[in-house]
Amino acid sequence: METTQTDIGIKKDNRKAVVEMLRKLLADEYLLYTKLRNAHWNVEGIDFHTKHVFFEEEYNKIEKIVDEVAERIRMLGFYSPGTLNEFLDLSHLNDESPKKNDSYSFMEVLLKDHTTIIQFIRKSIGENTEEHNDEGTADFITGIMQVHEQMSWMLRASLKTFK
Repeated sequence: METTQTDIGIKKDNRKAVVEMLRKLLADEYLLYTKLRNAHWNVEGIDFHTKHVFFEEEYNKIEKIVDEVAERIRMLGFYSPGTLNEFLDLSHLNDESPKKNDSYSFMEVLLKDHTTIIQFIRKSIGENTEEHNDEGTADFITGIMQVHEQMSWMLRASLKTFK
């Protein structure tokens, strides 16, 4: 739903298409944030303290992204989704928890989610620029993708020690 007339040089239909992508990204980010909180609260094992701190650092990064994506939707003249049901309906991620509460199990699930988000953003960058004339959002989500790429690298490097 559009909030007000927003004349920023992008046609309404294009802004609406970009916002639909951003709504899905917001839902993915919120689910990932929740999974990181779960990992922070419930991780157990010999590496408890370091992973407890690690997951807290990671959910703080995602919390910032959640807010920025919601605000980008508002900048484009639309309302952001804000309920858990909306997030579950829009998200590409599933609401799975690991079978164990060890760091390896949490990191496996989180890496899968980061990969899903990276692939979705990468596909959306060109669409936003070429099809919807919104270089601003393309640049914005490129920065988000880079955060997820770094987070994925950290998880992959950590998981390697378990093999």
